[in-house]
Amino acid sequence: MRQTILDIAGAAVSAVEPHQAVMRRVSLEGSRLLAGGGDYDLDAFERVVVVGAGKASAPMAVAVEDILGDRIDSGVVVVKDGHAETTRTIEIVEAGHPEPDRRGEAGARKLLDLVKGAGPDALVIALMSGGGSALLPLYPQGVGLDDMRELTRLLLRCGATIGEINTVRKHLSLIQGGRLAQVAGGAGILALLVSDVVGNPLDIIASGPTTADTSTYEDALGVLRKYDISADAPPGPMQRLRRGAAGEIQETPKPGDPALRRVRHVIVADNDASATAAAKAAHAAGFDSQLVTTHMEGEAREVARLLAGVAKDLVFRKRPIPPPACLIFGGETTVTVSGSGKGGRNQEMALAAAIALQGIPNIAVLCLGTDGNDGPTDAAGGLIDGDTIARGEARGMDARSYLADNNSYEFLSAAGDLVVTGPTRTNVNDLALIFSLEG
Repeated sequence: MRQTILDIAGAAVSAVEPHQAVMRRVSLEGSRLLAGGGDYDLDAFERVVVVGAGKASAPMAVAVEDILGDRIDSGVVVVKDGHAETTRTIEIVEAGHPEPDRRGEAGARKLLDLVKGAGPDALVIALMSGGGSALLPLYPQGVGLDDMRELTRLLLRCGATIGEINTVRKHLSLIQGGRLAQVAGGAGILALLVSDVVGNPLDIIASGPTTADTSTYEDALGVLRKYDISADAPPGPMQRLRRGAAGEIQETPKPGDPALRRVRHVIVADNDASATAAAKAAHAAGFDSQLVTTHMEGEAREVARLLAGVAKDLVFRKRPIPPPACLIFGGETTVTVSGSGKGGRNQEMALAAAIALQGIPNIAVLCLGTDGNDGPTDAAGGLIDGDTIARGEARGMDARSYLADNNSYEFLSAAGDLVVTGPTRTNVNDLALIFSLEG
């Protein structure tokens, strides 16, 4: 049964494979490029430039090359280490994620130089996906790379949502928060997006380099105050945010900004597509399946308790659907890190669910990061059942202690319940699948 569940998860990830996702939404008819209702006569442009950043952006770049061939004049795409693809014209730069590094800084500078002053006779195709924020670390004077590494660590550990983290990032960037479009000199911009954000808000995906920003400097400061990390934040970023909130620095482009007039955004893949594919694959495997939501959010271990309650109803009450059954949840949780262990939000959710479901038969819960990288680990998540805790205890491990130390990786590894897929080169949030098996 474990392999059947993993096969269902594989179908969910395959459904949002970036190359095919682009090929489904973008086509070339003669000299006309068609994408998301947009129609671009390529003969009307003097040059076509392709830029991008994110975990899914390399296969997206390959797809755009397959579609446009030698119509592409130049390009650069920045991806996470291990996520590169072989391209013909577009340069692929590998860089650090989730903490930015010098390679990302150099790649971001190349990207910005390609777009800067492109002008109205150029078409810029921007390929953005999850991870793009950390992979484009180009900051204003007074904000250093080391500053942003430290601020990123603080934000990742405090339990801030991706939307909150990107609110801060946008106001400390020369590229994000609409600034990439702002410097393009009125170029036509087609942004193709693989969304890793619940609800697909354009200004949060990769911190919205080509779209209007709905947040402010004051909002960014509010995030730091909310999580009580202002005093620990490096002085350079704090000074920049405070000056912006005081009106001393120009805000990011807002809705209606003329610099954004020629921008079109097309979401080619998202969590809904992946969750829908999971439901179809589960049905094909013999499960009665139901997609419950793609807006799963909250602290991972708290969400796990809710999932466990649903699982108990599924097993004992046979509701909302009878066994064999599969309920699908999509979204993204957060973790407030207080321990020193190793793990990620999906592993933490899986371990917390295993504790709540200890000893219950005919149940399985899969918590999976669709990018194959759950936190700073080589695991994508965990697949637990009613005997997970017993297997760990047989190795002398106390589940609650490991959860308290944010050390879900070690416990799930000992129990044989880690899920390791390797990088999937896509990223559309997370999936949680609850299975009720026939007794």
